[in-house]
Amino acid sequence: MIFVALLRGINVGGKNKVDMKKLKLTFEGIGATDVVTYINTGNIIFRDDARSVQQLSEQLEAAIAVDFGLTIRVMVRTMDEIKRIMDKLPEHWTNDTDMKSDVLYLWDEINEEAVLEKLIINAEVDRVSYVDGAVFWSYDRADADKSGMNKMATSKKVFQQMTVRNVNTARKIYELMQAAEQKQLTKG
Repeated sequence: MIFVALLRGINVGGKNKVDMKKLKLTFEGIGATDVVTYINTGNIIFRDDARSVQQLSEQLEAAIAVDFGLTIRVMVRTMDEIKRIMDKLPEHWTNDTDMKSDVLYLWDEINEEAVLEKLIINAEVDRVSYVDGAVFWSYDRADADKSGMNKMATSKKVFQQMTVRNVNTARKIYELMQAAEQKQLTKG
């Protein structure tokens, strides 16, 4: 089965530095195969045919603690879970000079529509919606100083229970997962 691991809070602002080549070895060390990393913010696509999402998450967190001396939350999602999220992502949303658009992947403990009530949303500028497993958030860059996203990132506890990727990264992760699945199908 193809999975993605989304690590929270690595290589951000010079903190929790993790080398992606070494991280790949950590994944291979627990038995994951066909491991591919994407950019240094902790996006790892891999294959595992024996363990559950929960087992993988726990084993990866333990291995990262041993190999890097860091306590990092590792969100593991299946291809089907990511596909359901990506199928709902508005196609016209971009992350460019005009628009800022993110996918906020939710840990299970906050994965419900009521999470929207805990966010700082400026209805005048923020476009925000919940889908199972994620919150989509977008605003025009001209309104960045008015968006609730910036306030939430520094002040809300709920922000610690999610990991954020911009829509370009989210789409690329999905593309890499599809390629890994295709590779798996042609091998089998």
